[in-house]
Amino acid sequence: MNESHSASYAAAGVDIRAGYEGVRLMKKHVQRTFIPGVVSDIGGFGGLFAPDLTGMKEPVLVSGTDGVGTKQRIAQLLGVHDTVGIDCVAMCVNDIVCCGAKPLFFLDYIAIGKNVPEKVAELVSGVAEGCVRAGCALIGGETAEHPGTMAADDYDLAGFSVGVVDKEEIIDNDRMTPGDVILALPSTGIHSNGYSLVRKVFDVEHADLGKVYDELGAPLGETLLTPTAIYVKPVLAALAAADVRGVSHITGGGFYENVPRAVPAGLTAKIEKAAIRTPAVFSLLQRLGNIPERDMFNTYNMGVGMALIVSRDTADAAMTALRESGCGSYVLGEIVRGEEKVTLC
Repeated sequence: MNESHSASYAAAGVDIRAGYEGVRLMKKHVQRTFIPGVVSDIGGFGGLFAPDLTGMKEPVLVSGTDGVGTKQRIAQLLGVHDTVGIDCVAMCVNDIVCCGAKPLFFLDYIAIGKNVPEKVAELVSGVAEGCVRAGCALIGGETAEHPGTMAADDYDLAGFSVGVVDKEEIIDNDRMTPGDVILALPSTGIHSNGYSLVRKVFDVEHADLGKVYDELGAPLGETLLTPTAIYVKPVLAALAAADVRGVSHITGGGFYENVPRAVPAGLTAKIEKAAIRTPAVFSLLQRLGNIPERDMFNTYNMGVGMALIVSRDTADAAMTALRESGCGSYVLGEIVRGEEKVTLC
């Protein structure tokens, strides 16, 4: 394979040898993620994984796919490429765990204007770190060079993950009742949603991304690039310790779109706005952009990356399990009877 080279293809803007060098440089990052079940190394036509289904009566595969979105533009402007891969993994595995599933493996896809092996390896290093945090394996991926359709410095990172859950353990909200407690799992900031509005408000193409706002206490660019929290291990710990009846990943669409997805008809998630611990970046964004409060809660996580709905008598056990897994939590509200699936009061 090292002998493979096409001068004609290179003249069109695609250097095959750069792709091989990228694979060589990323291998050490990928191998960090290998867990029991990995059958193949990277470089083949498909990634192979043999799951351990011991103890499962009826295993169900759960899949999730997503990308990083326009947050990548800030990474490109700063020349920092080793964090957005964490975002890519997070957006997929955080969705999977909402069903009660444990992510098994991940594959990424990088479209890039010009294949610079070191940059690609840096991107994959972030994906690998995300997989380590999620406890899943990076078993494959693809890098596609797109000369003429993307600027040389541009790239787009996306991926997907597959997990497994025993059918009888799927979280499907059918046992949710009035009085259940809503727990907030804090976000690390904006995560990976609403960045088109973020970029507009801060005018990132022309802004000083090194500026330190008093509210933030850190450079703007660094704050905006803070990776999305990965909640897999804490949520799985809570599932083992408590009666979890609903899980909601707060992504694009904020509270008004995501919380209702975990609540059945006839019940309402009553959320106390005063309880929400909102990071300063959201207040700064709202002030500079003159954004109505409802739009903020309908676009961003506002400091709540994930919400767990648990039975009242196991709420303390859930919070203990979360804390012992390195994730704080606090009471955000409760489930009541009602027609609207979510209210903020």
